Amino acid sequence: MKPEVEINEIRVVKDFPEVFPADVPGLPPIREVEFAIDVMPGTRPIHIAPYRMAPSEMSELKSQLEDLLSKKFIRPSVSPWGAPVLLVKKKDGKSRLCVDYRQLNKVTIKNRYPLPRIDDLMDQLRGAVVFSKIDLKSGYHQIRVKEEDIPKTAFRTRYGHYEYLVMPFGVTNAPAIFMDYMNRIFHPFLDKFVVVFIDDILIYSKSREEHDEHLRLVLQVLREKQLYANLGKCEFWLEEVKFLGHVISKEGIAVDPSKVEAVVAWERPNTATEIRSFVGLAGYYRRFIEGFAKIVAPLTNLTRKNQIFAWTDDCEKSFQLMKEKLTTSPVLVLPQPAEPYEVYCDASYQGLGCVLMQHKQVVAYASRQLKTHEKNYPTHDLELAAIVFALKIWRHYLYGCTFEVFSDHKSLKYLFDQKELNIRQRRWMEFLKDYEFTLQYHPGKANVVADALSRKRVHLSAVAVKGLELLEKFRDLDLN
Repeated sequence: MKPEVEINEIRVVKDFPEVFPADVPGLPPIREVEFAIDVMPGTRPIHIAPYRMAPSEMSELKSQLEDLLSKKFIRPSVSPWGAPVLLVKKKDGKSRLCVDYRQLNKVTIKNRYPLPRIDDLMDQLRGAVVFSKIDLKSGYHQIRVKEEDIPKTAFRTRYGHYEYLVMPFGVTNAPAIFMDYMNRIFHPFLDKFVVVFIDDILIYSKSREEHDEHLRLVLQVLREKQLYANLGKCEFWLEEVKFLGHVISKEGIAVDPSKVEAVVAWERPNTATEIRSFVGLAGYYRRFIEGFAKIVAPLTNLTRKNQIFAWTDDCEKSFQLMKEKLTTSPVLVLPQPAEPYEVYCDASYQGLGCVLMQHKQVVAYASRQLKTHEKNYPTHDLELAAIVFALKIWRHYLYGCTFEVFSDHKSLKYLFDQKELNIRQRRWMEFLKDYEFTLQYHPGKANVVADALSRKRVHLSAVAVKGLELLEKFRDLDLN
């Protein structure tokens, strides 16, 4: 949906104008979930002096306080608690009032409600061709704080002492509480046609007729629960949608180019901490990157304890190659549970690599570096370790299915019939008995897809990986 499109021009959405007000009308209704702040026993109220602000910030602060008061989101406070505030710039250039709740968060008992895994959410979208995305307006502010915990949200400003009646931004358990509430109200639709991640709602359907019904059901829930969405940030009736850093379409799932800009623009790290930040950010997309573990090995080596920080040519190659990989990553197909899987495995003394495929198209890549003791394994044990690694990491796809495993080490095919096995092999064989698969031998470079993960770099299609034929051009990583 383009910004200039009016609500009355959008199919289905035009029937629910009350879900898309210009602003949240006021204090939300009492819901089945309230925000509680449970602190550690013996904790005394924490109060910190207000931060100093520039004159331009003071006028903005005053304006935002008046806005929050008019909506009844905050009220004057006499609480012994008090956190300082600051203004943070948003993407649109406007400022957001943020309370620095770091000290409160330190003494808050953490809510361990599980946030969903991103890859699990993406797998639900298989077969979908139409998408709509709904962004809730100031989502956290649509849940109330428990009356007895309101004083703990208190904050101090030059213009007075206030406390929140709605869930504020920056408190440690807010994502968990909001996720809990969204899962409750959309429970009948989850795993069918709705994906929820905190305050983002994605509706997906296999046809436009289905989508008409699905979108209507979701909007009915929002209207019934008096939850409000930001029309300007919502998108409807899309064939391709950006969601949680990915681009999703009927072709599959790809990296959102706009989300990897931070990685591409990253300046050369100067400390182990900066390396961890870079690798951690890049690692969000590791399922798209062939041989991720091998590529980042020179960088992760610098983060080891007592390791002297010395940026080498190998580090620079690794750093630049990771940026390149993120901007040229392939589209991965979303798996179909009823269809057969193929698992391609390969091992070298640089690491383990594997590829999960369906109908000759890549579902996911996985790789890891060898542990110190694994570098002493004989070759056939390394190859077996690669298979065990693949089956463990993709258990949620493979368990209970019949599939094929391809390896380029012939002795593995006869390992299952051998009576004389060492303790490690016996343990692995016992693990493998839980899976129904046939082991196929692929000689040498014929096992090209997985071989690329641990030895070579293969130039993959930016649209989809079609087939297993050997591509003509390889380029050595030569990172070691």
